[in-house]
Amino acid sequence: MKKLTILISTIALALSMTATGFAADTIKLGVAGPHSGDLAPYGIPAMKAAQLVVKKINAHGGVLGKQVELLIQDDQCKPEIATNTATKLVTDGADVVLGHICSGATKAALGIYKDAKIPVMSPSATNPPLTQSGDYPNFFRTIASDDMQAKMAVDFAIDKLHVKKVAVIHDKGDYGKGFAEFAKKFLDEAGVEVVLFEGITPGAMDYSSIVQKIRRNKADALIFGGYHPEASKLVSQMKRKRLKTVFISDDGVKDDSFLKVAGDAANGSYVTGPRDLSSIPLNAAATAEFKAEYGAEPGAFFQEGYSAALALLNAIEKAGSTDYDAVTKALRTEYVETPVGNIKFDSKGDAEGVGFSVYKVENGKFVELK
Repeated sequence: MKKLTILISTIALALSMTATGFAADTIKLGVAGPHSGDLAPYGIPAMKAAQLVVKKINAHGGVLGKQVELLIQDDQCKPEIATNTATKLVTDGADVVLGHICSGATKAALGIYKDAKIPVMSPSATNPPLTQSGDYPNFFRTIASDDMQAKMAVDFAIDKLHVKKVAVIHDKGDYGKGFAEFAKKFLDEAGVEVVLFEGITPGAMDYSSIVQKIRRNKADALIFGGYHPEASKLVSQMKRKRLKTVFISDDGVKDDSFLKVAGDAANGSYVTGPRDLSSIPLNAAATAEFKAEYGAEPGAFFQEGYSAALALLNAIEKAGSTDYDAVTKALRTEYVETPVGNIKFDSKGDAEGVGFSVYKVENGKFVELK
């Protein structure tokens, strides 16, 4: 009977160790984002960044002496799919998760990870309440929040473009609407007239009615909160209608897909986006890795995704386990060298020291304005 008791205790201990991550065969890094659909250009670079980081770390012995296993799930940036994605990653035993990409999908999934005590880090979800509400202590990000880029966009429009009347349009999503609401707030505080504040339906074929409203209200500038598919249609229709209104948008538009789809209509547009950090040695090295592996430029949020993968795995190494409390403490206290700088995270989960720049589209390219 005594031997049976010892055997049962040993099995229970082994199961307990597996549940906390100590005895698992691998460290499991979940990766969630859009890998298909219109917004795949935002998710695939971060996924490939994770693959490059894991390939390099595993070649040097892994984390805590264990190989890192990738668990990749496609959420198409849709909240209703993101909840299933999160549930799948939790069920599959993810220790940490890199994702999600879009703010709406991230918000939908975060409660599931929170209940499972899994740290989550996004390279691109910029909606301020994700960190500022205090609802998600398990959430971190390697990009600055929308209030920061909205303030930059508004200050640029006022100080550099000298706008007097502004139309503010958004795509009704958590990300786009959040950016637009902050933009309107900062415009109101600056005493600049917001002549139009309205949402559009994503995926619609025609936005001519909105373009007509912008014309009728004689807006000097249009500030748009959303993603490149809608932005491409807006600038194209504005050009066809010969509007002189300046187009200003967010990092959801700063992607080569906007340049390709909008073509000449994109020229003269302004967008905010993560600062060019190519002078950072690790940033240049990560880009070189991508080019060597895939023979192309990385794309949007690659550097932020690479940084998130490094930060999560470094935190596990520093914590000495995959224990939730230990890992989240390490994220907030241990600096890590990444392509976006030497970073750690504040009490809210925002990376310290990251920020945005304004870019202008010139001759089909994004040019950072200093």
